[in-house]
Amino acid sequence: MTKAYIIEVHDRTAGIIARDAHGFRFFSSERLFDSLEGRQFRSARDAERAARAVFSERRHLLNQSHFAI
Repeated sequence: MTKAYIIEVHDRTAGIIARDAHGFRFFSSERLFDSLEGRQFRSARDAERAARAVFSERRHLLNQSHFAI
């Protein structure tokens, strides 16, 4: 039986993870999270942390560009 979970970050669906023989594989549902596409994670929590890190990094980069002269 396949177990799949939705990963959400700040009300955005980052993707889903599906359990396989090696852990959890990430499938991106939004371009922002495409860097995680196909990555393997040991746990659902690890995948969620990675998605939050991607979101946080992107937000940080956008905030920096707003303050650049």
